[in-house]
Parts: sequence; C-alpha cells; structure tokens
Amino acid sequence: MEGIEHRMVTVNGIKMHVAEKGEGPVVLFLHGFPELWYTWRHQIIAMAANGYHAVAPDLRGFSDSESPPSFTSYTSLHVVGDLIALIDYLGADKVFLVGHDWGAQIGWYMCLFRPDRVKAYVSLTVPFRPRNPKIRPIEGMRAFFGDDYYMCRFQEPGEIEGEIAHLGSKEVLKRILMNRKPGPPCLPKENPFGVKDISPIPLPSWFSEEDLNYYARKYDEKGFTGGLNYYRALDLYVSCRDKTNWELTAPWTGEQVIVPVKFVVGDLDMVYTTPGVKEYVDSGAFKKDVPCLEDIVIIKGAGHFINQEKPEEINNYILDFIRKF
Repeated sequence: MEGIEHRMVTVNGIKMHVAEKGEGPVVLFLHGFPELWYTWRHQIIAMAANGYHAVAPDLRGFSDSESPPSFTSYTSLHVVGDLIALIDYLGADKVFLVGHDWGAQIGWYMCLFRPDRVKAYVSLTVPFRPRNPKIRPIEGMRAFFGDDYYMCRFQEPGEIEGEIAHLGSKEVLKRILMNRKPGPPCLPKENPFGVKDISPIPLPSWFSEEDLNYYARKYDEKGFTGGLNYYRALDLYVSCRDKTNWELTAPWTGEQVIVPVKFVVGDLDMVYTTPGVKEYVDSGAFKKDVPCLEDIVIIKGAGHFINQEKPEEINNYILDFIRKF
C-alpha cells in the first residue's frame, strides 16, 4: 500500500510486526480493538509525506505479532514495555505518540510510566482515566452498566470468542466498526452484535469491502483472544502471583500526565457518550489530571473509528499539533 514497508522485530521477548513509512522524527501509532496496524493506513502515508517516520505496530496479541497464551501477559506494563523496546530498536530518544481506543489507553499509560520518551501525545476517542484506588475497573463498570456492558461480557475466557465464531468474524467486525449508537455499548446475549437484525448494514464511503476483507482475514487467521486479553488483564484475578492492571498501577494513583496532549473525539463516539465521560472531559477535571492538555477537539457527526472516518481532518490535527515541538 503506497510504499508502506513491513518487518518483524523482537521486543521485550516477543516478535512484533511493524508497518512503517518515511524518514524523520518518529510518530508512533497505537491501534485499538478490534483493529490492526491497518487502521492507521491514511495517517502513515500523510505523516511520511510531511517529513516524519510513521510507525504502526500490531500490538501484542494482534494479527502478525506474537500472542502470549495467558491474559496475565497483557497488562499495561507488558505493552508499554514492548513499546519502549520498539523505540529503542528504532534508535529514537523520544517519539510523538498517537493512540486510538485501547491504543489511546496504552498511550496514557506510556505517558504516565515513561514521559521521558514522549515528545507529545494525541489521544483519539479515549480521555485519561485516573485510577480509582477504591474499586476495580470491571467491578465498577458492572455496578454502573450491568453484566451486558461490553467489557464485562469480554471477561470470561473463550465465551465471547465462541459467540463470534458462531456469528462469523466478518459480520461481527462489520457491526462493530459501523456502529454509531451512543454509549454505553452493551452486548445482550440473545443478539450481542446485532447480527441477527433483519436489516443489512451498508458499508460507508470511508470503509471499503477491501478494508473489511483485510480485517476479517487477519482475525480469521489469528482470532480475537489476543485483543480480548487486554480487557481481561484489567482486573480479572487468577492467583496471588498474577497481578492485574489495577494492582500494578497502584504507584501511579493520583499522578498527573505531564506531557503535552491533544484530545480529539467525535460527538457520536460511544466512549464520549458513555455517562460520566463527557462530563469529565468538559468540566475541567480532565485538564486538572492532564495539566499540559493543550486542546480538546469535538468533531461533529463523527463516531468512534474517527481516524478512518475522518482521515484528512485527523491528519491535519496531528500535524498541526506535533509541528509545535
């Protein structure tokens, strides 16, 4: 695809697939779920054309990157460790960071853990989430949104994978990627992804049949477990030897993000429209936790997969921000 190169690198004890293009300062792109490096195809080309080295890995557990078998190998410390090793491999001191969905959450962790390696951060769709020392994440989500809340439904290993296999990965991916229903997203057991609905969902202009086929082929090859393990590592308890994100991030309770940040989200985004999120972003609490937050951009009429839906706008927002540094 337009000169995008691919290679396998060994980082933090795993083999990682990386897509890249261009020369110059590194812009490191972090994808979410259920996505791949491919979600950044438009941004890779744009950054390279503007004098940057765009790098988009498949995160551990996804597509051509290695997938450790236990979900306890998918904590924030593991994934940030992969990225630090990747930055070292690239020979960069600091990088510009761009994250979306789970990739945005990993980006926040990276800014907390290793601000010395991040020049500036562009977070798409997911604002900073300060750690609550009084309640585990999934426990809190279940209390607020019920057992059908999607993160709660992802917790039992093998359960949601079985439902996806029954419905077909291509149709499930299509339903997730095309979803524009405001949050909180729930997956009722009788029809979790809306696949049984009679009316078909047409693909929008920004996502082609070729795009969908690429996603489906990669997920058919690799499965969904690697990506789902990020949710399971949030606070699913196994034994006293296995620590989850909630436990491992205790030292950063109350810590502020001190790198320069730009936040971009669509006003129809399922995260932004989840109760409590918009209020946090708009009230000033977000700025208090992220004192170097320089800009909040709300794109009217845009959904969750904003970097694919509005590629030119997102490219411009990223470039306008990182050119300051």
